[in-house]
Amino acid sequence: MPLFDVYPLYDVTPVSGKDVYVYDEQGTEYLDLYGGHAVISIGHAHPDYVEAITSQVSKLGFYSNAIQNPLQQQLADKLEALSGCKGYNLFLCNSGAEANENALKLASFKTGKSRVIAFKNSFHGRTSAAVAVTDNASIIAPINAQQKVTILELNDVAGVKAELEKGDVCAVIVEFIQGVGGLDQGSSDFFEQVYALCKNNNTFFIADEVQSGYGRSGKFFAFQHYNVTPDIISIAKGMGNGFPIGGILIHPDIEAKYGMLGTTFGGNHLACAAGLAVLNTIEEGQLMDNVNAMSDYFIEKAKSILQIKKIKGQGLMLGLEFDFEVASLRKKLIYEYHIFTGGASNKKLLRILPPLTIQKEHIDQFFSALKNAVEI
Repeated sequence: MPLFDVYPLYDVTPVSGKDVYVYDEQGTEYLDLYGGHAVISIGHAHPDYVEAITSQVSKLGFYSNAIQNPLQQQLADKLEALSGCKGYNLFLCNSGAEANENALKLASFKTGKSRVIAFKNSFHGRTSAAVAVTDNASIIAPINAQQKVTILELNDVAGVKAELEKGDVCAVIVEFIQGVGGLDQGSSDFFEQVYALCKNNNTFFIADEVQSGYGRSGKFFAFQHYNVTPDIISIAKGMGNGFPIGGILIHPDIEAKYGMLGTTFGGNHLACAAGLAVLNTIEEGQLMDNVNAMSDYFIEKAKSILQIKKIKGQGLMLGLEFDFEVASLRKKLIYEYHIFTGGASNKKLLRILPPLTIQKEHIDQFFSALKNAVEI
Protein backbone atom coordinates (compact mmCIF):
# COMPACT_ATOMS: atom_id res chain seq x y z
CA MET A 1 0.00 0.00 0.00
CA PRO A 2 1.52 3.38 -0.98
CA LEU A 3 1.64 6.24 1.48
CA PHE A 4 -0.70 9.13 0.72
CA ASP A 5 1.64 11.57 -1.02
CA VAL A 6 1.15 14.86 0.84
CA TYR A 7 4.72 15.62 1.97
CA PRO A 8 7.59 16.80 -0.26
CA LEU A 9 10.50 14.83 1.20
CA TYR A 10 14.25 15.42 1.40
CA ASP A 11 16.31 12.36 0.50
CA VAL A 12 17.58 11.84 4.06
CA THR A 13 16.60 8.95 6.34
CA PRO A 14 17.47 9.56 10.00
CA VAL A 15 17.68 6.34 12.02
CA SER A 16 19.09 7.61 15.32
CA GLY A 17 19.80 10.78 17.22
CA LYS A 18 21.82 12.12 20.12
CA ASP A 19 21.28 15.58 21.58
CA VAL A 20 21.52 18.09 18.69
CA TYR A 21 22.55 15.52 16.07
CA VAL A 22 20.75 12.90 14.00
CA TYR A 23 22.36 10.10 11.98
CA ASP A 24 21.24 8.47 8.75
CA GLU A 25 21.48 4.81 7.74
CA GLN A 26 25.05 5.35 6.47
CA GLY A 27 26.08 6.92 9.78
CA THR A 28 26.29 10.45 8.38
CA GLU A 29 25.93 13.05 11.15
CA TYR A 30 23.51 15.97 10.70
CA LEU A 31 23.32 19.02 12.96
CA ASP A 32 19.64 19.48 13.78
CA LEU A 33 18.75 23.17 13.97
CA TYR A 34 15.06 22.51 13.33
CA GLY A 35 14.13 19.87 15.89
CA GLY A 36 11.35 18.44 13.74
CA HIS A 37 9.26 21.67 13.81
CA ALA A 38 10.51 22.71 17.31
CA VAL A 39 9.41 19.41 18.85
CA ILE A 40 12.84 18.31 20.15
CA SER A 41 13.24 20.47 23.24
CA ILE A 42 15.72 18.57 25.43
CA GLY A 43 17.72 16.85 22.67
CA HIS A 44 17.37 13.57 20.83
CA ALA A 45 17.47 10.43 23.01
CA HIS A 46 18.16 12.31 26.24
CA PRO A 47 19.10 9.52 28.71
CA ASP A 48 16.68 10.63 31.45
CA TYR A 49 13.88 10.88 28.92
CA VAL A 50 14.63 7.44 27.50
CA GLU A 51 14.73 5.97 31.00
CA ALA A 52 11.42 7.58 32.00
CA ILE A 53 9.57 6.27 28.94
CA THR A 54 11.18 2.84 29.13
CA SER A 55 10.35 2.46 32.80
CA GLN A 56 6.74 3.58 32.35
CA VAL A 57 5.96 1.45 29.29
CA SER A 58 7.30 -1.63 31.10
CA LYS A 59 4.60 -1.05 33.74
CA LEU A 60 1.57 0.57 32.07
CA GLY A 61 1.54 2.52 28.82
CA PHE A 62 -2.13 3.41 28.60
CA TYR A 63 -5.47 3.37 30.26
CA SER A 64 -8.45 5.63 29.66
CA ASN A 65 -9.41 8.80 31.52
CA ALA A 66 -12.12 6.86 33.34
CA ILE A 67 -9.65 5.94 36.09
CA GLN A 68 -7.22 7.71 38.43
CA ASN A 69 -3.87 8.60 36.84
CA PRO A 70 -1.59 10.32 39.38
CA LEU A 71 0.95 11.07 36.64
CA GLN A 72 -1.44 13.66 35.24
CA GLN A 73 -1.48 15.56 38.53
CA GLN A 74 2.30 15.30 38.85
CA LEU A 75 2.65 16.78 35.37
CA ALA A 76 0.17 19.55 36.15
CA ASP A 77 1.96 20.46 39.40
CA LYS A 78 5.38 20.52 37.74
CA LEU A 79 4.06 22.61 34.86
CA GLU A 80 2.50 25.10 37.26
CA ALA A 81 5.75 25.41 39.21
CA LEU A 82 8.02 25.93 36.20
CA SER A 83 5.69 28.07 34.08
CA GLY A 84 4.54 30.41 36.85
CA CYS A 85 0.91 30.01 35.70
CA LYS A 86 -0.45 29.72 39.22
CA GLY A 87 -3.98 28.45 39.65
CA TYR A 88 -4.56 27.43 36.03
CA ASN A 89 -6.18 24.05 35.31
CA LEU A 90 -4.73 21.59 32.79
CA PHE A 91 -6.59 19.59 30.14
CA LEU A 92 -4.38 17.10 28.31
CA CYS A 93 -4.74 16.04 24.68
CA ASN A 94 -2.43 14.80 21.91
CA SER A 95 -1.30 17.65 19.62
CA GLY A 96 -1.18 21.37 19.06
CA ALA A 97 -4.10 21.31 16.65
CA GLU A 98 -6.19 19.42 19.19
CA ALA A 99 -5.12 21.88 21.89
CA ASN A 100 -6.30 24.84 19.83
CA GLU A 101 -9.48 22.99 18.84
CA ASN A 102 -10.35 22.50 22.51
CA ALA A 103 -9.38 26.09 23.37
CA LEU A 104 -11.75 27.46 20.74
CA LYS A 105 -14.52 25.04 21.69
CA LEU A 106 -14.22 26.01 25.36
CA ALA A 107 -14.31 29.72 24.50
CA SER A 108 -17.48 29.20 22.47
CA PHE A 109 -19.11 27.10 25.20
CA LYS A 110 -18.42 29.69 27.88
CA THR A 111 -19.26 32.87 25.98
CA GLY A 112 -22.17 31.49 23.97
CA LYS A 113 -20.65 33.08 20.86
CA SER A 114 -19.14 31.55 17.72
CA ARG A 115 -16.92 33.94 15.75
CA VAL A 116 -13.13 34.02 16.17
CA ILE A 117 -10.56 36.70 15.40
CA ALA A 118 -7.15 35.53 14.20
CA PHE A 119 -4.30 37.27 12.40
CA LYS A 120 -2.58 37.36 9.03
CA ASN A 121 0.09 34.66 8.57
CA SER A 122 -1.23 32.75 11.56
CA PHE A 123 -0.97 28.97 11.83
CA HIS A 124 -2.97 27.13 14.50
CA GLY A 125 -3.30 23.58 13.20
CA ARG A 126 -5.15 21.40 10.70
CA THR A 127 -8.27 20.21 12.55
CA SER A 128 -11.59 21.84 11.77
CA ALA A 129 -11.71 25.02 13.87
CA ALA A 130 -7.91 25.27 14.21
CA VAL A 131 -7.38 25.28 10.45
CA ALA A 132 -10.27 27.71 9.96
CA VAL A 133 -8.38 30.29 12.07
CA THR A 134 -5.17 29.62 10.11
CA ASP A 135 -4.35 32.16 7.42
CA ASN A 136 -3.76 29.74 4.55
CA ALA A 137 -6.65 29.23 2.15
CA SER A 138 -4.91 26.30 0.43
CA ILE A 139 -5.33 24.03 3.48
CA ILE A 140 -8.90 25.08 4.39
CA ALA A 141 -11.51 22.71 2.94
CA PRO A 142 -15.11 23.86 2.35
CA ILE A 143 -16.22 22.07 5.53
CA ASN A 144 -13.71 24.12 7.53
CA ALA A 145 -14.66 27.36 5.82
CA GLN A 146 -18.10 27.21 7.44
CA GLN A 147 -16.48 28.45 10.66
CA LYS A 148 -17.00 32.12 11.46
CA VAL A 149 -13.52 33.66 11.37
CA THR A 150 -12.19 37.16 10.79
CA ILE A 151 -8.51 37.52 9.88
CA LEU A 152 -6.95 40.89 10.74
CA GLU A 153 -3.49 42.39 10.36
CA LEU A 154 -1.12 42.22 13.32
CA ASN A 155 -1.07 45.52 15.24
CA ASP A 156 -4.53 46.51 13.97
CA VAL A 157 -5.99 47.50 17.34
CA ALA A 158 -8.76 49.56 15.76
CA GLY A 159 -9.83 46.58 13.67
CA VAL A 160 -9.96 44.31 16.70
CA LYS A 161 -11.95 46.87 18.64
CA ALA A 162 -14.49 47.30 15.84
CA GLU A 163 -14.98 43.54 15.46
CA LEU A 164 -15.30 42.86 19.19
CA GLU A 165 -17.92 45.56 19.57
CA LYS A 166 -20.20 43.62 17.20
CA GLY A 167 -20.76 41.28 20.16
CA ASP A 168 -20.42 37.87 18.49
CA VAL A 169 -16.73 37.06 18.99
CA CYS A 170 -15.97 34.20 21.39
CA ALA A 171 -12.17 34.34 21.14
CA VAL A 172 -9.14 36.17 19.86
CA ILE A 173 -6.30 33.71 19.22
CA VAL A 174 -2.72 34.95 18.90
CA GLU A 175 0.78 33.61 18.39
CA PHE A 176 3.13 35.94 20.26
CA ILE A 177 5.84 34.83 17.85
CA GLN A 178 4.44 33.48 14.60
CA GLY A 179 5.94 30.14 13.63
CA VAL A 180 4.98 28.94 10.15
CA GLY A 181 4.10 32.52 9.24
CA GLY A 182 7.71 33.65 9.49
CA LEU A 183 8.59 34.83 13.02
CA ASP A 184 6.58 38.07 12.88
CA GLN A 185 5.50 39.61 16.20
CA GLY A 186 2.94 42.15 17.25
CA SER A 187 3.96 45.10 19.41
CA SER A 188 3.65 45.14 23.20
CA ASP A 189 1.02 47.85 22.91
CA PHE A 190 -0.99 45.76 20.46
CA PHE A 191 -1.06 42.61 22.58
CA GLU A 192 -1.87 44.49 25.77
CA GLN A 193 -4.65 46.56 24.18
CA VAL A 194 -6.20 43.49 22.56
CA TYR A 195 -6.12 41.70 25.91
CA ALA A 196 -7.91 44.64 27.55
CA LEU A 197 -10.48 44.75 24.76
CA CYS A 198 -11.21 41.05 25.23
CA LYS A 199 -11.80 41.60 28.95
CA ASN A 200 -14.27 44.38 28.15
CA ASN A 201 -16.20 42.39 25.55
CA ASN A 202 -16.75 38.94 27.13
CA THR A 203 -14.20 37.42 24.70
CA PHE A 204 -11.56 34.83 25.53
CA PHE A 205 -7.93 35.75 24.91
CA ILE A 206 -6.16 32.58 23.72
CA ALA A 207 -2.37 32.37 23.67
CA ASP A 208 -1.18 29.81 21.12
CA GLU A 209 2.09 28.66 22.71
CA VAL A 210 2.27 25.40 20.76
CA GLN A 211 5.62 26.34 19.21
CA SER A 212 6.78 29.27 21.36
CA GLY A 213 6.18 27.64 24.75
CA TYR A 214 8.37 25.53 27.01
CA GLY A 215 11.24 28.01 27.22
CA ARG A 216 11.79 28.49 23.50
CA SER A 217 11.23 32.27 23.60
CA GLY A 218 13.57 32.83 26.56
CA LYS A 219 10.70 32.78 29.04
CA PHE A 220 8.60 29.71 29.76
CA PHE A 221 5.81 31.17 27.61
CA ALA A 222 6.17 33.90 25.00
CA PHE A 223 3.16 35.79 26.37
CA GLN A 224 5.19 36.37 29.55
CA HIS A 225 7.18 39.02 27.68
CA TYR A 226 4.00 41.14 27.87
CA ASN A 227 1.52 42.35 30.48
CA VAL A 228 -1.31 39.94 29.66
CA THR A 229 -3.03 37.01 31.42
CA PRO A 230 -4.53 34.66 28.82
CA ASP A 231 -7.81 32.89 29.47
CA ILE A 232 -6.46 29.78 27.74
CA ILE A 233 -2.91 28.77 26.79
CA SER A 234 -2.38 26.01 24.21
CA ILE A 235 0.76 23.86 24.39
CA ALA A 236 2.24 20.91 22.52
CA LYS A 237 5.43 20.67 20.44
CA GLY A 238 8.30 20.85 22.96
CA MET A 239 6.11 19.37 25.66
CA GLY A 240 6.96 15.71 24.91
CA ASN A 241 10.31 15.92 23.07
CA GLY A 242 8.79 13.85 20.26
CA PHE A 243 6.14 11.90 22.14
CA PRO A 244 2.65 13.08 21.06
CA ILE A 245 1.21 15.23 23.83
CA GLY A 246 -0.61 18.55 23.98
CA GLY A 247 -2.83 20.48 26.30
CA ILE A 248 -4.49 23.68 27.33
CA LEU A 249 -3.98 25.68 30.50
CA ILE A 250 -7.32 27.10 31.58
CA HIS A 251 -7.71 30.19 33.77
CA PRO A 252 -9.14 29.40 37.23
CA ASP A 253 -12.17 31.62 36.57
CA ILE A 254 -13.37 29.14 33.94
CA GLU A 255 -15.49 26.41 35.49
CA ALA A 256 -15.33 22.80 34.30
CA LYS A 257 -18.32 20.58 33.57
CA TYR A 258 -18.38 16.82 33.07
CA GLY A 259 -18.33 15.93 29.38
CA MET A 260 -17.43 19.44 28.19
CA LEU A 261 -14.07 18.24 26.83
CA GLY A 262 -12.78 14.72 26.32
CA THR A 263 -10.12 12.55 24.71
CA THR A 264 -9.21 8.88 24.41
CA PHE A 265 -5.42 9.08 24.33
CA GLY A 266 -4.79 12.50 25.90
CA GLY A 267 -2.95 12.38 29.21
CA ASN A 268 -2.10 8.68 28.96
CA HIS A 269 0.52 7.22 31.29
CA LEU A 270 3.30 7.10 28.71
CA ALA A 271 2.65 10.66 27.51
CA CYS A 272 2.75 11.96 31.09
CA ALA A 273 6.04 10.15 31.76
CA ALA A 274 7.51 11.84 28.67
CA GLY A 275 6.11 15.23 29.70
CA LEU A 276 7.50 14.95 33.23
CA ALA A 277 10.94 13.97 31.91
CA VAL A 278 10.98 17.09 29.71
CA LEU A 279 10.05 19.42 32.57
CA ASN A 280 12.56 17.83 34.93
CA THR A 281 15.32 18.18 32.33
CA ILE A 282 14.46 21.81 31.60
CA GLU A 283 14.69 22.55 35.32
CA GLU A 284 17.73 20.45 36.22
CA GLY A 285 19.67 21.42 33.10
CA GLN A 286 18.81 25.12 33.51
CA LEU A 287 17.84 25.07 29.85
CA MET A 288 15.96 28.37 29.90
CA ASP A 289 19.17 30.12 30.95
CA ASN A 290 20.90 28.33 28.09
CA VAL A 291 18.21 29.54 25.65
CA ASN A 292 18.93 33.17 26.48
CA ALA A 293 22.72 32.79 26.40
CA MET A 294 22.71 30.88 23.12
CA SER A 295 20.18 33.26 21.58
CA ASP A 296 22.45 36.24 22.29
CA TYR A 297 25.43 34.38 20.84
CA PHE A 298 23.49 33.30 17.73
CA ILE A 299 22.22 36.81 17.04
CA GLU A 300 25.71 38.31 17.35
CA LYS A 301 27.07 35.75 14.90
CA ALA A 302 24.18 36.40 12.51
CA LYS A 303 25.01 40.10 12.41
CA SER A 304 28.32 39.25 10.75
CA ILE A 305 26.63 37.70 7.69
CA LEU A 306 26.03 40.52 5.21
CA GLN A 307 23.51 38.52 3.20
CA ILE A 308 21.17 38.34 6.23
CA LYS A 309 18.84 41.32 5.91
CA LYS A 310 16.82 40.81 9.09
CA ILE A 311 16.97 38.69 12.26
CA LYS A 312 13.53 37.83 13.58
CA GLY A 313 12.07 36.14 16.65
CA GLN A 314 13.25 35.62 20.21
CA GLY A 315 15.13 33.03 22.24
CA LEU A 316 15.74 29.92 20.15
CA MET A 317 12.75 30.63 17.92
CA LEU A 318 14.62 32.63 15.30
CA GLY A 319 14.41 33.54 11.63
CA LEU A 320 17.11 34.70 9.24
CA GLU A 321 15.64 36.71 6.38
CA PHE A 322 17.51 37.11 3.08
CA ASP A 323 16.70 39.05 -0.07
CA PHE A 324 16.31 35.79 -2.02
CA GLU A 325 14.19 32.66 -1.60
CA VAL A 326 15.98 30.12 0.59
CA ALA A 327 14.73 26.75 -0.72
CA SER A 328 17.99 26.05 -2.56
CA LEU A 329 20.03 27.26 0.41
CA ARG A 330 18.21 24.82 2.70
CA LYS A 331 18.96 21.99 0.29
CA LYS A 332 22.62 22.99 0.14
CA LEU A 333 22.83 23.09 3.94
CA ILE A 334 21.31 19.60 4.16
CA TYR A 335 23.13 17.82 1.34
CA GLU A 336 26.52 19.57 1.37
CA TYR A 337 26.91 20.68 5.00
CA HIS A 338 24.60 18.18 6.76
CA ILE A 339 22.60 20.77 8.68
CA PHE A 340 18.80 20.80 9.08
CA THR A 341 17.02 24.17 9.07
CA GLY A 342 13.38 25.12 8.56
CA GLY A 343 11.36 27.13 6.09
CA ALA A 344 8.27 29.30 6.50
CA SER A 345 5.46 30.80 4.44
CA ASN A 346 7.92 33.68 4.02
CA LYS A 347 10.02 32.04 1.30
CA LYS A 348 13.03 34.24 2.08
CA LEU A 349 13.31 33.08 5.69
CA LEU A 350 15.40 30.32 7.29
CA ARG A 351 13.71 29.14 10.47
CA ILE A 352 16.00 28.12 13.36
CA LEU A 353 14.41 25.94 16.08
CA PRO A 354 17.17 23.83 17.65
CA PRO A 355 17.00 21.72 20.80
CA LEU A 356 17.31 23.96 23.86
CA THR A 357 20.55 22.13 24.70
CA ILE A 358 22.46 23.72 21.80
CA GLN A 359 25.95 25.06 22.57
CA LYS A 360 28.28 27.66 21.04
CA GLU A 361 30.26 25.09 19.03
CA HIS A 362 27.07 24.02 17.24
CA ILE A 363 26.23 27.64 16.40
CA ASP A 364 29.79 28.15 15.15
CA GLN A 365 29.42 25.07 12.93
CA PHE A 366 26.23 26.49 11.42
CA PHE A 367 27.61 29.93 10.69
CA SER A 368 30.79 28.54 9.18
CA ALA A 369 28.65 26.47 6.82
CA LEU A 370 26.25 29.34 6.13
CA LYS A 371 29.07 31.71 5.18
CA ASN A 372 30.40 29.21 2.68
CA ALA A 373 26.94 28.35 1.36
CA VAL A 374 25.86 31.92 0.65
CA GLU A 375 29.21 32.94 -0.88
CA ILE A 376 29.41 30.04 -3.35
